[in-house]
Order: sequence, then structure tokens, then C-alpha cells
Amino acid sequence: MWYDESIFYQIYPLGACGCEPSAIDTVTHRLGILEQQIDTLEKMGVGAVLLNPFLQSETHGYNTTDYYKIDTRLGTVEDMKRYVDALHARGIRVVADGVYNHCGREFFAFRDVREKKWDSPYRDWFKINFSGNSAYNDGFYYEGWEGHYDLVSFNLYNDDCANYLIEAAAWLCTSLGFDGIRLDVAYLLPEHFLRRLTGRLKGIRGDFFFVGEMIHGDYNKLFNAGVDAVTNYECYKGLYSSFNCKNMFEIEYALRRQSGNEPWALYRDKRLFNFADNHDVTRIYSILQNKDNLAAAYVLLLGISGIPCLYYGAENKAAGEKKDGDASLRPSLASLPPVDETLVKLFASLSAVKKAHPALQRGSYKTNSITNAALSFVRECDGDAVFFAVNCGDGEVSLGLPFGGETLDGVHVEGNITLPPHGYAVVVRK
Repeated sequence: MWYDESIFYQIYPLGACGCEPSAIDTVTHRLGILEQQIDTLEKMGVGAVLLNPFLQSETHGYNTTDYYKIDTRLGTVEDMKRYVDALHARGIRVVADGVYNHCGREFFAFRDVREKKWDSPYRDWFKINFSGNSAYNDGFYYEGWEGHYDLVSFNLYNDDCANYLIEAAAWLCTSLGFDGIRLDVAYLLPEHFLRRLTGRLKGIRGDFFFVGEMIHGDYNKLFNAGVDAVTNYECYKGLYSSFNCKNMFEIEYALRRQSGNEPWALYRDKRLFNFADNHDVTRIYSILQNKDNLAAAYVLLLGISGIPCLYYGAENKAAGEKKDGDASLRPSLASLPPVDETLVKLFASLSAVKKAHPALQRGSYKTNSITNAALSFVRECDGDAVFFAVNCGDGEVSLGLPFGGETLDGVHVEGNITLPPHGYAVVVRK
């Protein structure tokens, strides 16, 4: 499938386009700002763009108020269609962020409940108790996502509600041309709803892609419901922590636990959606204690089993810490540092290897060697093999190669390979 061959690139449009923090009445055509970035994405070898919320909402995008309207801070349906078409013209797929667990208080159905209470035909679309009251003094109690009452939880066991959201998702595919959906807080979506949603979209396009958000727990819950990939928070933490603590055993344990050759590996033949940072967590450039490890961390990210995703600004060495608020994690493109061409070249090289080698699309994982400072492993599929190694230490490390081959620079190596301090190696078997 196309998503097995792709490096993804996540963008938070409301931040990247420098939008106001709350909804506005006047349509402002800002999506063209994202179009200006397409040349760089193509140069990096990006195969798919993941767009965080862009539908009409009250503030940050996750309190949706209209599932058939582009946020006026970004533009119009025509603007979004033009952007999607522009990406497709470069061979880049596009995935939307689908928010189907909750909506904003101004969503038409919930607004009707607020006005008509028990007499509203939409009262069963939500988890409501008319014997209580809300923090907004609505005269009834309702469930909000994790206690956030601006995020009104849907009752997805109501067929009319579920049908509305499923058809809204289908509209993203049929009218706007999206190639997939990221399912926000997928861990809360009922299995029957996930099965109906994935079945509907895959009935339209067999290669339509679903990635489900899960932070803790058994990823098989989502895989069993028909989701193609699951966000891999376990390896997100292990990745930066292993570099900071000079303890490669942490990430190596997670990789073997998830994708190793042992019979107890949890997700060996399943797709994990891997990332070093995103719109909700501190950026990798900020969290790494030694910035010299940045390139090696990205090599590890792009080499492990699953689908890798870069967060916008990766190529700029963008900083941002969660403690400083969400805005620091979701900056405008105009505020980013200059592009680091060395990183662009690295991403492009790794993307080319991924597209060309089945070992990185569906290959097995096997640890080759490990110390506190250095980890090497092999991805292999039907005779195709790629070797990866990273060194987070301050000294050189010499590692044995399991086969001869070529580095990313086209240099033939065999026997042993030496990694510089905070260095890396990628060798394709020849």
C-alpha cells in the first residue's frame, strides 16, 4: 500500500498559517501559505501530509462546529480542494484529522439541545442527563472529553449520530479528495462505530488509510476494529529517552517487544505510526539534551518498523516545549528558523531507501548489536535487507556488519563500520 512506502509529514494548519486563536466570521484565505511549502516537502521525499483539524471550530480545531465547512480562518472548501490537488500533483497523499468522539458546543445538534432541551430530536446524539446541570448552566448535564466541557462527547451508539459523522468522513474522501483519516482519540471510539466507519470509506476506496490515536494500552484494540495503523507513543518516549540517558536498551526493548522475531512480539505484522514529536508534545529538538543526537534520532525514527511521521518544522530544527503551552508547539511557518539543508538531504535519502526497499515497508526487525551508547539492527524482507546503527555516545564505536552493502552516500562497506560520536549508519545489502 502507498502508506507503507511513505514518510508522513504532519501539519497543524491553524498554527502553521498563523490563525487567530478563536473563530472569526470573515473568511480569510490562508491555505495558500501551505502551498508555498510543497516544493520543500517534495525535496524531502515526503509521501503523505497529515493535516490536523481544519474544519470550522470554536478555537483549536478539536471543538468542531461544522463538519462540512473549512474553518473561516483558513479559507474555503475551494481553497482546500486546490491545496489537496496541488499535493496530489506532486505525488503526495493527504490525510485529514477526523474528530468523531466529540464536538464543540456550537455544533448545530448540540445547540438545538441547549435550546429545546428534552424536546430536541438530537438529545440522544449526546450523553445527557436532564436531572443534572452543566458547568455552563445549560439545565442538563452532559459528558465532555476528559472533563473538558467545550468538547461535547457524542453518543456513537445512536444510529443517526453515527451515520451523520460517517457520511461527513466520506465527504472528505469524495468531495475533497483526501486519502485517509487520523482518528482523534480513537481509543474512545466504540468498535462497532470504527468498523462501520472504516468499512464505509474502504468501500469507496480500497486503499483509504486510517491511523488511530492511542496513547496507552493494547494497540490491538484498534487493529481488531479495522484501523490500519496506531500511534506509537511507547516508542516515542523510548526514542528520546534512550538518547538522553545513553541507554539504548530502553528503545531496543520496546522494538523487540513490539516487532521482534520472538513469538511473543505484540505487533510484528501490524503497522505502527511512529513519531519523534507532534502537536501535543515537546519537540524532539527541545527535549534532546545533546542536540548533536538530532540526526541520529531521526535515522532511528525512520528505520524502525512502521510508518514514520515528521512534524512540521523538523527540517528547521524548530524548538517548542509543552510547558510553554500549545501555541509553542504549533508555530506559524513564517516564525520558523531557516531550513537546515543537511536534514532535508537526510530525509530525502531515507525516503528514497524506504520507497525502494520492501525491507523498510514490511520487513522484520532483528537487533544486531547493543550497548548503552549504540544500537544496530536489521530490517529484512524476502532477501532485501537494510542495516541501521546509531551512536549516542561521545566516542567512536566500531560495529560488525552482518552483510556487505552501500551506505546512503553510495560507499561500499563490509566487515565493520565505524560510527563517529553521535553518528549513524544506514547500509543497504548489495
